[in-house]
Amino acid sequence: AEIRSLPNDQATERMQQIYAEPIKAELIRDRLAEIRAEGVTVAGSLSPQRTQEFYQTVVDAGVDLFVIRGTTVSAEHVSKNVEPLNLKKFIYELDVPVIVGGAATYTAALHLMRTGAAGVLVGFGGGAASTTRATLGIHAPMATAVADVAGARRDYLDESGGRYVHVIADGGLGSSGDVVKAIACGADAVMLGTTLARATDAPGGGWHWGAESHHPQLPRGHRVQVAQTGTLEEILYGPARVADGTANLVGALRRSMATTGYSDLKEFQRVEVVVAPYLGH
Repeated sequence: AEIRSLPNDQATERMQQIYAEPIKAELIRDRLAEIRAEGVTVAGSLSPQRTQEFYQTVVDAGVDLFVIRGTTVSAEHVSKNVEPLNLKKFIYELDVPVIVGGAATYTAALHLMRTGAAGVLVGFGGGAASTTRATLGIHAPMATAVADVAGARRDYLDESGGRYVHVIADGGLGSSGDVVKAIACGADAVMLGTTLARATDAPGGGWHWGAESHHPQLPRGHRVQVAQTGTLEEILYGPARVADGTANLVGALRRSMATTGYSDLKEFQRVEVVVAPYLGH
C-alpha cells in the first residue's frame, strides 16, 4: 500500500531499498509450500545469477517445474568474476523439467534447446511494466521472435530424433488477441503479467510491476496501474463484461480457432499469418 501511493521515482527507490535485503532461503521454501498446499502445479523461478546458490532450496521444497529466467539467457554466458552456470550439466542432473529464457533468436533458442531445456521463454519479458527497450535499447517484435524460435524447435525436433521443446511467449501479451496471435505464430503457451494483474483478487490491488523494476543499479521497469476487469476466473474463462480482450482469454482463443477452422492448438499453429495495418486493436 505504501509503494502504491508513491510517485513512480520514489516507488522505484523504495522498491530498491526493500529488495536490498538479502534473499532468505527459508522464505523461498515457505512460499513454495504455500502454493503446493493449494494442490496446483508448482514452479520455482530463479535468475541465472542466483541458480547455483538457491536451486537446492527450490528443489527440496517440491516443485513440478524449475524456471531459470532473466532478461536474456544464453547457453554460452561468460564472466570475469564468477564461474558461469553450466546449463547443460545443471539440467541433466536435475530431476524436474527446466524452462529457460528469455531468448529471441533462432540461434539462441537452438542453443538452449540443446542444453536439455523442456521449454524456452521467448522475448525479454518486455510487458507493460518493462522499460528494457528504452533503457537498454534491446527489443524484439514478439511475432518475429516466436516464429523464429518455433523454427528452431522444428529443426531441433529433427536433430534430436523427436524431442519436443515447448515455446512460451513472454512479454507484451496484454489482450486475448495477443495470446491468439502468439499461438498462431508457434507458441505452445504464454506468460501473462498485466493481464492477470487486472484480476480483482490479484495481490497487486490494481498495480503491476516486474522484477526488473527494483534492480539496485539499473532498474528497467516501473509500476503500472491497471483497470481491474474482474475476478481471475472471469479473466481466464469469462463471462467477459468488457469487449476489449481483457477477459475470457480462453473463450477468445476457442472462438478464434473455431472461426478459422481449427480444433486443437497444434493444428492452429499452422494457420496462415499475415502482417496487417495497425487498426488500434
